[in-house]
Amino acid sequence: MAFQTVWYYSDVPEDIVSILEKDLKENFDPQMNDSRLMGDALNKDKRNSQNTWVPSSHWLGGFMWHYIERANRENFLYDLRCIDCESMQYTKYDVGQFYGWHNDSGLSCHYKPATVGNRMEGRAQDFVEENTELVRKLSFVLQLSNSDDYEGGNLQLLDESGKSYFAPRKRGTVILFDSRTQHRVLPVKSGVRKSIVGWTVGPRWK
Repeated sequence: MAFQTVWYYSDVPEDIVSILEKDLKENFDPQMNDSRLMGDALNKDKRNSQNTWVPSSHWLGGFMWHYIERANRENFLYDLRCIDCESMQYTKYDVGQFYGWHNDSGLSCHYKPATVGNRMEGRAQDFVEENTELVRKLSFVLQLSNSDDYEGGNLQLLDESGKSYFAPRKRGTVILFDSRTQHRVLPVKSGVRKSIVGWTVGPRWK
């Protein structure tokens, strides 16, 4: 039986995580803006945080891809191509900030065929989309903050029976889960929660 979520206590030396945090602070913190929902909508009642984007060409991308491939080989066995949009999201949750229940992929964000019945109209576009569309399949999170750096802010997920569970908070932990999984980040009560988030994509499910 495959698991919906897997995580690795990567045992990255504290110095390495500190170097990454320093790099992010110096090069990416100035670009932080209010986080938006899929489709670029701003809705702080649903999602309230700050984020910016780190290209997957950054050295962190290779580190994350190692765990993506490992988790996929050991558990998911999905057809994966790359990190979505070749970028990862560097996110901060300050006091009172949160992200409500959501999933990272679903039919609402997939291409809807234009062809109806036997009509030819739309067939060319359908052909292009069917052969080029990539959908999110695996979501990943890298914990940057120490568990005692903040209160609240837990990553909570729902399994297929509707039972909830929490992801670990240990600094350096890599968490990977099916992108169709419902999940949320609870409000931060004190301190700041920092993480790297991203998605891996592949051809549409067959």
